[in-house]
Amino acid sequence: MCAHIISPVPNITLTVPKDLHRKMRAHPEVKWSEVVRRVLAQRIRDLERMDAIARRSTLTLADVDELDHLIKEGLRRRYEEARRTAGG
Repeated sequence: MCAHIISPVPNITLTVPKDLHRKMRAHPEVKWSEVVRRVLAQRIRDLERMDAIARRSTLTLADVDELDHLIKEGLRRRYEEARRTAGG
């Protein structure tokens, strides 16, 4: 005799724009719940990797703020240079 124990699986409800829903209904062959499950699983894996990296990090909040400032300043300069060279 074989007994299966089925544990309840949580459900979630998604709200999608009407246009997206119409496009999804045009492809009934796609298992949309599986698509969403895979996307969610990938996002969770990415977040877990980032959490693991952050736990090992020795950066302080001040370090992070300084890096943030340096990156934004570098991007600002790059965009300004690109605008100057594109404009003439």
